[in-house]
Amino acid sequence: MPHTKSGKLRALAVTSPDPSALAPGMPTVAATLPGYEIVGASGIWAPTKTPAAVISRLNQEMGRYLRTGEAKEKLLAGQLEVVGGTPEQFDAFIKADIARWSKVIKDAGIKM
Repeated sequence: MPHTKSGKLRALAVTSPDPSALAPGMPTVAATLPGYEIVGASGIWAPTKTPAAVISRLNQEMGRYLRTGEAKEKLLAGQLEVVGGTPEQFDAFIKADIARWSKVIKDAGIKM
């Protein structure tokens, strides 16, 4: 985005499925190519055997902070957009992303 704002590059669209607060007014690739989505995600991880009550409390407290203006401002300044969600939603996102990119790698014949 700094290169776009300076005029060195011209951004055409965002790759998230929905418009982004990081690029107000910019269209999505998905508007032209339905289903197109490439997004990065960050999350908080915990050991496998962490009790569900602890996971729930961590998620609740993280969500509470992420909904504050302070958090949104700091993250947007760092070019990060707050999404948030439940541990189950994050798990589903990660599994779907692994499945999608595994298929791309297999279909392209990419080998390590």
